[in-house]
Amino acid sequence: MQTILVTGGCGFIGAHTIVDLIQNGFEVISVDNLSRASADSLLGIEKITGKKIKNYVIDLTNKETTEQIFKDHPSIKGIIHFAAYKAVGESVEKPLDYYENNLFSLIHLLQLAVKYHAKHFIFSSSCTVYGNPDAIPVTEQTAIKTAASPYGATKQMGETIVQDSATAHPLSTILLRYFNPVGAHPSIAIGELPIGRPQNLVPAITQTAIGKLPKMHVHGNDYDTRDGSCIRDYIHVCDIAHAHTLALQYSIKNDKANSCEIFNLGTGNGITVLEAIQAFEKVAGIKLNYEIGPRRVGDIVAIYANNDYAVKKLGWTCQYDLNEMMRTAWEWEKSLAK
Repeated sequence: MQTILVTGGCGFIGAHTIVDLIQNGFEVISVDNLSRASADSLLGIEKITGKKIKNYVIDLTNKETTEQIFKDHPSIKGIIHFAAYKAVGESVEKPLDYYENNLFSLIHLLQLAVKYHAKHFIFSSSCTVYGNPDAIPVTEQTAIKTAASPYGATKQMGETIVQDSATAHPLSTILLRYFNPVGAHPSIAIGELPIGRPQNLVPAITQTAIGKLPKMHVHGNDYDTRDGSCIRDYIHVCDIAHAHTLALQYSIKNDKANSCEIFNLGTGNGITVLEAIQAFEKVAGIKLNYEIGPRRVGDIVAIYANNDYAVKKLGWTCQYDLNEMMRTAWEWEKSLAK
């Protein structure tokens, strides 16, 4: 069995990816300092897979304690790096926290990947690297524009750091640019657990529907889109998770040193915020209490993916539609209420 280190393994995408990796024959170790996630995810992973996952409660900005993982597990063959702060609005308020956490952790992991020959490195990037694109859908060749937020800037810088590291060292690296992961595992054993008030749309929808939030706010309805609200590419978290397994298998099979490839992970469908709300209302049979508020600093107007490259190279396809994204997210929210 090949051992893979998953950073941010208790987080939303990390936990779902651990499940997918185990189901595809990988041995997995997690590291998550639990500052933005819950150890309950480990119980959910065990419930689905029957496997108990070792999680190191370590801050990756501390290189010495991070290195201990590699000393304990010299068999680590690859790293999937999720661990990062990810709230656009918060990054505008706390830019230095975002630069310190997101960049130092990445640099330390790459240094240790080189030192301990963990040559397969997959970086959790984001469609925010495209900024406000001139044309959509975006391809992997779409020009990188000035980031709309410090969070987006850390992903742009992170990509450059990975690419430069792969040029200088025998690493096989892949940058996965996610669009908007939502939903929950069909077993409803794991899902999204935002700390504090949710920064992302779907948790805000489900928490409003269940009564945790009195109402939710749509950030602007005066954009140049078909209904005035922002357009995003919502994708089920299990589809995102499986893409990581495929990317890892692709990297191991090709085994190319000094390489870096980029893949967009989106459905290819642009959905407005108001359309997403309507889809939830239809699936849940609930009228959502929301109001239109002002635009939010750092938000991109409209973006969705051209995913042809991932489909062709990785053999990846999306299995879940928007209704299933909303259904699993709602079932997860109701399970938390119980």
